[in-house]
Amino acid sequence: MTIRRLSLPLLVALALAGCANGGTGESAGAPAPAPSSAVPTSPAAPAEESAPTKPPAGGTKTLTGTITAGVEPKCLLLDDHLLIINDAELQSAAKTGATVTVTGRVELGMMTTCQQGTPFVVTGLRAN
Repeated sequence: MTIRRLSLPLLVALALAGCANGGTGESAGAPAPAPSSAVPTSPAAPAEESAPTKPPAGGTKTLTGTITAGVEPKCLLLDDHLLIINDAELQSAAKTGATVTVTGRVELGMMTTCQQGTPFVVTGLRAN
């Protein structure tokens, strides 16, 4: 019983002693490092990121295949392309399992709520 009664005050004392040091990790007797008189250098230039390549001018592409459902609701995929269909008439023909030929363009910078596929803005769709 005596050991338990002594343990709690001892732990509290040790914890407070650690806090009294200021939490800098330096010992109390160590002098602070002298400020550097070196001339600041400019930060290193960031590594060049490879920009996504855009399709060539008039970048219309034609894709043929079977439409599959994406992981998110209302997301339709054709191979590794996410079909973005803004025309209501074209949307009615685009159903999961349908074999289609679509024309359109890749939009690499487009943000979507779907978690997969390269955005492909559909301008024409024909069921096969």
